[in-house]
Amino acid sequence: MTKPLKFVNANRSTFFATVRERVDEYFHSQELSRHANGAMWAKTIFFLVAFAGLYGLIISGQFGPWVLLGLAGLLGACCAFIGFNICHDALHGAFSANKRVNKVFSLLFNLIGANPYVWTITHNIVHHTYTNIPGHDEDIEVAPGLIRLSEEEPVRPWQRFQHVYAFPLYGLASLSWVLRKDYIKFFKPQIGQHPTPRHPRKEYVNLFVYKALYYLLFIVLPLVVLDITWWQFIIGFLTLHLVEGLVLGLVFQLAHVVEGTAFPSPDETGDVQEAWAVHQLRTTANFAPRSAIAGFLCGGLNRQIEHHLFPRICHIHYPALSKIVQQTALEFELPYLENPSFLSALRSHYRILHQLGRAA
Repeated sequence: MTKPLKFVNANRSTFFATVRERVDEYFHSQELSRHANGAMWAKTIFFLVAFAGLYGLIISGQFGPWVLLGLAGLLGACCAFIGFNICHDALHGAFSANKRVNKVFSLLFNLIGANPYVWTITHNIVHHTYTNIPGHDEDIEVAPGLIRLSEEEPVRPWQRFQHVYAFPLYGLASLSWVLRKDYIKFFKPQIGQHPTPRHPRKEYVNLFVYKALYYLLFIVLPLVVLDITWWQFIIGFLTLHLVEGLVLGLVFQLAHVVEGTAFPSPDETGDVQEAWAVHQLRTTANFAPRSAIAGFLCGGLNRQIEHHLFPRICHIHYPALSKIVQQTALEFELPYLENPSFLSALRSHYRILHQLGRAA
C-alpha cells in the first residue's frame, strides 16, 4: 500500500493553536453557538422555498418552452446555492449541533444530483486534508487531460486553448455528478492516494435509490406531465445542469486555482514539510469577502480560508472569524490570499489557465 502522506510541522508553527484559541475565545465571549443562527435559518427557508417554487412552476405545465427554459436555468442556480448554503454545512456537521438535523439537510444533496456519502469521502476527507496536492486531491483534477491546473500535470497540445474551453467544461460538473462521477468514485479502490473505505451495505442502497428518485423527479416526471418534445426536454435539462455546474465549478476554482495559491508536492520521504493549517493558507484564497451578495449566495465559500481552517463552524460566522484569521496570519508572517471581487478572482483564474496552457 502507498505510504500515507503526512504533514510535518518542521518549523514548529503555533499558528493553528493560536488562531483556534482566539476563535474559541470569540464564541465564548460573545456567548454564541458555532452553528446556525436566525439569519442562517432564514437563508435556509429562502432557498428551499425558491427550489420548491421553481420546480413547482416548471412541473405545473402552465408555461411555454421559453419560460420553461428560463425557469430551468434559475432552478440550476438555486440547486447550486442550496448545495453551498445548506448541504455543505450539514455534511460538515456545521449546520446544527444536532446530528439528526445535519443528516436531514445533508439528504437534500440527493435532490441536486449528488451523493452525500461519496461527497464526505472526496471532499471532507480527501480535499480538506490534501488540498491542492497533485495526485492526492482529486478535486483539482478537472477534466484530466483537457484542463491543466498545476505544473505537475503533463502537457497536451490542445491545452494552449484551455483558457477558452475551460469554462464550458466547468458547466458539465453537475451533469457528471448526476450521471457518472458518483458511481465511479463509489466503486474506485482509492480516491487520490486515499484508500476507499469499505462501504456500509445501506450506502449501496442509498446510492441507487436516491439516483433513481432524482431521475424520476427531473427526467421521467417532466417528460410525462409537460407538453414538450423530447429534444425540448433535453435542452431544458442541459440548461439546468450547465448553469448549476458552472456556478459550482467557478466557486471552487476561484478558491483554489488563482494566482498565489500553491500546488505543493510531497518531499522525497513522501511528506509535506509544513503544518496542515499553514498548508491551507498557502493553497486557498478568498474572493469578494466584503460582498454581501457573494456571502449570501456562496454559503461562505467566498471565505474559503476560514472554511478550510474551521469546517465544523457554520459559514454564517465566517465574516467575524476572517478578522481573527487574517490578523493572526499577519502576526505569523503567513499568506492570507484574497481577491477583492468576483471579477478580479475570475481574471486571476483566467491568467492561470492561460499561463499553464502556454507550455503546450
